[in-house]
Amino acid sequence: MLEIKTVEYIDADVTVPGSKSITQRALIAAALAEGTSTLVGPLASEDTAYTSGALASMGVKVEPLDGHWLVHGCGGRIKTPGKEIFLGNNGTATRFLTSFVGLGHGDFTITGGKRMEERPIEPLLEALAGWGVDIKSINGTGCPPLVAKAQGINGGETTLPEGKSSQYLSSLLLVGPYTRNRAILNVAGVVPSKPYVTMTLAVMRSFGAVLSASASLNRFEISPTPYSPCTYHVEGDASSASYFFAAAAITGGRVRVKNVPHPSLQGDIALVGMLEQMGCKVDYTNGITVIGPKELRGVEVDMGDCPDVAPTLAIVAAHAKGRTVIKNIEHLRIKECDRINAVATELAKMGAQVTEQQDALIIEGRGDLPLHGAEIDTYDDHRIAMCFGVAGLVTPGVKIKDKDVVVKSFPDFWERFQWLY
Repeated sequence: MLEIKTVEYIDADVTVPGSKSITQRALIAAALAEGTSTLVGPLASEDTAYTSGALASMGVKVEPLDGHWLVHGCGGRIKTPGKEIFLGNNGTATRFLTSFVGLGHGDFTITGGKRMEERPIEPLLEALAGWGVDIKSINGTGCPPLVAKAQGINGGETTLPEGKSSQYLSSLLLVGPYTRNRAILNVAGVVPSKPYVTMTLAVMRSFGAVLSASASLNRFEISPTPYSPCTYHVEGDASSASYFFAAAAITGGRVRVKNVPHPSLQGDIALVGMLEQMGCKVDYTNGITVIGPKELRGVEVDMGDCPDVAPTLAIVAAHAKGRTVIKNIEHLRIKECDRINAVATELAKMGAQVTEQQDALIIEGRGDLPLHGAEIDTYDDHRIAMCFGVAGLVTPGVKIKDKDVVVKSFPDFWERFQWLY
C-alpha cells in the first residue's frame, strides 16, 4: 500500500511515456508492413508487452532498442502460433488482434484474464463474419476467449453493428489494406470516441494506406494497398499527462508536460480545455502548461470522445466549487473495471458528494471544504490508481492499495510523480 504525501505547491516540468493508443496502432501497421519500421518513443508497458509478445508468436519480431523499437514486418503473412495468445486485460490488443488473426491460415485462440471474459466483443465478430472470417466466442457469451479458423479475410462490404467501443472499428480498419477485395466498412448508429478512430486513420496513412472516410465516420473504403515500412514518431501520452495537469489544477500550481504536442492526434487532450473552463490557465509553448486557479469552478461536459480522462476530471471536480456533470460516459463501464462505479465509490469514501448515473457522474464540489483520507481500492485498473494518487496531493491519508497496477500503461508513474514534490 502506498500513502501519498501532500504538497503545498507544485512548479514542475515533466515528460510522460509514449502514447499507449498510438503505440499499439503503430505496432499493428508496422507488423503488417513488408520490411522493417522504426517506432521512435513508443510506450514500453505491460499492455504493449502483451501486444509485442503476441505478434512475435505470429512471426513478427519487435526489437527494443534505446528509445526506439525496430519492427520487422511480415508483409501480411501471419504465422500460426504454437499456443494460445494470452493478452491479460489488454482490451485494445484483444480487439486489434481479433481482426489481425483473421489474416492468417489456421487455428488461433485468443484468451485473457478474468475481466477480459466480461468485456464484450460480439459486434466485432459480426462485422468480421461479413468479411468471411470464422471467429467465435468459445463460451458463447460474446466475450473472449475466442477461437478463429482463419483463411484470410475476403473483404468486400460489411457492417459493424452499433457498439460501445471505437476499438472494434479501429481493429477492422487496421487490417483493411490486407483483405482479398477492396474493403468497404459501414458503421450502424453512433461512433463512440471518434478521436480514436481519427487517430487510427492517421497512423494508417503514415504507413501508406489508401482509404476514404465519410465525414460522420460511418463509412470507409480501403484500397488493398499494403503498408510500407517507415520511421514513426510516437507522441507523449495525453492520458498519462492528464494526472499531471490535474495536479496543477487542484494545487493551484504549475505543471508543464514537455512531450505532448498541440495539436495532438489524441482525443484525451480535450481535458486541457475542460480544465481551462474550470478556471485554469493554459499555455501551449514548448509542450502544454497548466496553471491552477485560486478556486476551481464546476462545469458540465460531454466526455464521450475522451472517456479515459473522465476519472481524472472527476478528481478535479471534487475539489471545485459547484456542480460538475460528466456526461456520455457509459462506455466506461466496459473498461478494465466499471470506472463510473469505481470513481463514485472511491470518491464517496473520501467524503465527496457523488451521484452515479448509467452514463454520467454528478459531483457536488465543496470548494474549500476538505475531503478526508481513505484506503483506495484500484479494481485492478491503472487509471483508478493514478487519478486517486492525484487526490492525495491535497488530502492527507490517501492510501493506494495496489500501486503496481500502473504497469499496464505507465510503469514508472510513481517515480515521475515524485517530480511534483
